[in-house]
Amino acid sequence: MKANVGGIDRILRIVVGLALIAWALLGGPIWAWIGVVPLATALIGFCPLYPLIGMNTCPAKKG
Repeated sequence: MKANVGGIDRILRIVVGLALIAWALLGGPIWAWIGVVPLATALIGFCPLYPLIGMNTCPAKKG
């Protein structure tokens, strides 16, 4: 798995994921647990949907 989730994308995923999980913990709807998905993809740095749609927000590594 090559990283395909970059800077701003990663930050937004963490914020949205944590917000949804907090909402679920505070009595929100059961579907709010979907926040685990953006949080996990941010922490791993890979989104399995991105290759399918040809997207990549991770900057190219300079070597």
